[in-house]
Amino acid sequence: MPVLNLRSDSADPDTLPEQMAAIGRRARQAARRMALASAQTKDIALQGIAERLRADRDTVLRENDRDVAAAREAGQSEALIDRLRLDDARLAGIAAAVEKVGALADPVGRQLAAIERPNGLLIERVAVPLGVIGVIFESRPNVTADAGALCLKAGNAAILRAGSDSFRTSQAIARAMGQGLEAAGLPADAVQIVPTRDRAAVGMMLAGLDGCVDVIVPRGGRSLVERVQAEAKVPVFAHLDGINHVYVDRAADLDMARTVLLNSKMRRVSVCGAAETLLIDRACADTHLKPLVAALIEAGCAVRGDAATRAADPRVTEATEADWSTEYLDAVIAVRVVAGLDEAIAHIESYGSHHTDAIITEDEEAARRFLAEVDSAIVAHNASTQFADGGEFGFGAEIGIATGRMHARGPVGVEQLTTFKYRVHGRGQTRP
Repeated sequence: MPVLNLRSDSADPDTLPEQMAAIGRRARQAARRMALASAQTKDIALQGIAERLRADRDTVLRENDRDVAAAREAGQSEALIDRLRLDDARLAGIAAAVEKVGALADPVGRQLAAIERPNGLLIERVAVPLGVIGVIFESRPNVTADAGALCLKAGNAAILRAGSDSFRTSQAIARAMGQGLEAAGLPADAVQIVPTRDRAAVGMMLAGLDGCVDVIVPRGGRSLVERVQAEAKVPVFAHLDGINHVYVDRAADLDMARTVLLNSKMRRVSVCGAAETLLIDRACADTHLKPLVAALIEAGCAVRGDAATRAADPRVTEATEADWSTEYLDAVIAVRVVAGLDEAIAHIESYGSHHTDAIITEDEEAARRFLAEVDSAIVAHNASTQFADGGEFGFGAEIGIATGRMHARGPVGVEQLTTFKYRVHGRGQTRP
């Protein structure tokens, strides 16, 4: 069977199905070995990967320079090029992140429950790896190491499909990861990168590679996630949009509301945890609306608002119906005055994306209701929406934010990359 050259940029479309199927089979075989690897062996491998990334600095940065040059030649935006570019500090950060994942507690083998039945059977629920995880991502080459390390820590194998922009850099990082695995006595095939830019390879991963892929995780923009969710024949951990809200309740402290709002919106406007809509209780609009809108505008944020918000500050432009369901990923926010907690919750249910929503209030009962009734993966009381991050949750890193309701929800870290099995211990019991 023809084998893809990991240094090539394309694959023969006639042999691509065979080559992708072979990647899937190798990943399945590697996953069986990874599931049995000890915590110590996995940690040694992750430490070795970090050291290999540092040792391969020149190679990784040279390949990254080629990717950056190609992106510039293709007329890509400076924002994309910044996401793509690596330097000594960023590469050191990638290696350090792998080490942090290695330092986490082993999620495999945890006893999740234990049951003793009247007939003497002992039943335990134990965490086990998911198996083979397919990760499809776009321009950030650090995802290669982050996703691979998280999958390995949880005893899985990973098939990574990098975006065209980060193709060369991601291959260099994946080669370093394979070398670190082999040095620890684990299969290099536990981290494989799809060695082609051909988008047909994505469709093959979404179809499951003949049953070899257990879960797909997309990391990228709306068009990528929409395609994955529409075409995947295997479970998907993903979010489509981060339409996140900050609700300022009538019992909100103004100074706290200003601080949390500005951080939620302006700390980094392009991340999925950034706030996109501000809701303000009509009962505190006279005291809170004008200063909060002014703080946003003075911080460089454009404000689109309803009639009450426009009346509070002439710099506010009119919000359209589309604004309430828009993920700007930019220094733009929509603002609406609502008639209290019930209307705020109803607005979030109608327009939100079940990602991250926050309430600012000193009223514990209002906070309790918001946390209970807002159906989002992450709900916060008196805290920034930008805490929607696996690192901030103490997970070391994340492979993405999941907004579905099955299995993983919120930041997907090493524990969420496991499932469970039941072990039944008997002494010869039979069922009557």
